[in-house]
Amino acid sequence: MSDLTAILLECQNPDAAIREQAEQKLTQAQNFNYPDFALALAKELAGEEKDVTVRQLAGIHFKNLLVAKEDALQTSKHHAWMGMDAANRTAVKSILIQVIRSPVNIARHTAAQACAEVAAVEVPYNQWPEFLPAIMENITGAEHPDVVKISTLECLGFSCERIASLENVPEINPETTDKMLTAIVDGIRNDRPDPIRLSAAKALRNSLLFTKKNMENKNERDMIMTAICEATQSKCSEVRAAAYECIAQIAYQYYDKLADYMVTLFNLTTAAIESDEENVAQNAIEFWSTLCEEEMELIDEERHCQSQGIAEENPCMKYVAGALERLGPLLTVILTKQDEDCVGEDDIWNLSMAAATCLGLIANTVEDAIVPIIAPFIQNNIKSEDWRFREAATMAFSSILEGPSSETIGPYVNHSIPLLLAALSDPHEMVKDTTAWT
Repeated sequence: MSDLTAILLECQNPDAAIREQAEQKLTQAQNFNYPDFALALAKELAGEEKDVTVRQLAGIHFKNLLVAKEDALQTSKHHAWMGMDAANRTAVKSILIQVIRSPVNIARHTAAQACAEVAAVEVPYNQWPEFLPAIMENITGAEHPDVVKISTLECLGFSCERIASLENVPEINPETTDKMLTAIVDGIRNDRPDPIRLSAAKALRNSLLFTKKNMENKNERDMIMTAICEATQSKCSEVRAAAYECIAQIAYQYYDKLADYMVTLFNLTTAAIESDEENVAQNAIEFWSTLCEEEMELIDEERHCQSQGIAEENPCMKYVAGALERLGPLLTVILTKQDEDCVGEDDIWNLSMAAATCLGLIANTVEDAIVPIIAPFIQNNIKSEDWRFREAATMAFSSILEGPSSETIGPYVNHSIPLLLAALSDPHEMVKDTTAWT
């Protein structure tokens, strides 16, 4: 398409009629000769002499050749791509991989997304054997600048995320998973610059769905966990936050593999909750919230098995109960770090809200055991002169109402009713809101 550049720009024209006409031209070109259209878009993205807006538009339109919200249309688009001649697909893929090395940031980022869409279609079916070697070469090759390594790790992370989102996709073979993991762990090494480590940590989080075989192997599991734990000590808060996201994901997917690492994870997460920046502390809290959800399921399974007189296959390790004496009081401190700007906002998520949610999950996990841990904080602060402590005490009380037995929590409820009624007239709006919610 000799006029593709002009048509792409017309797609951004403020005149709706011109935009619509341009979109129709692109659709006609796609329907008339799909392989040529896909190749033309890839070349437009690759054109270093082109305006960056045109390159980005070309990449977005290419990505849209493969992406749809509806499953049926998504499948149809994937079939259309795979219906192309292998030589045509190879030509397009070679261009996309090359653009990840572009000196232009937007072009690299757009190419990373486009490559990921193709990888999601082809890698599970072993149709792109050149993909991972090219990815590895970009990440480990000393001749490639850091910006290329970052975009390449973005591509790998996007690929894992997209593959995980697709249904009825074959399981990725172990050799492919090993190569993906090798590339990611190389990127997250503690001698890598923080921007590379951040991209690698995000890619690792997305890849965890495919690393079951690796997590079964203790040496490989140790390597993964060591890399993640080291990343929690990065000087960059974004890297630390991403590392804790990985840890929470591991708690969700590999609870049964945590035993060897729980002392370290306990120390790391509690330290982060206590003193790290808010985005990091929130993700560290999320680890414990995830553990609670996993343990509640396991406890329910145990009770069911006991009622049926059968042995449970996946025992609950009671990590939350073991951490309760340290974790419970720590979360009550975090409850006092409210954001006054969020009064009346229902869709705001912040550190104190994360702590309250986690405290509620803990109460449902350990049940009666939560009461003697949290009750002193409530009793000492429910009438505090500092509104933050009054609100935190009220929030702590409401968070532990569900979980403990009525025999254990009942006396505290009866004692608190007059205090709560009085708090409905508290001079601070947040105290009143929390009390009403309780």
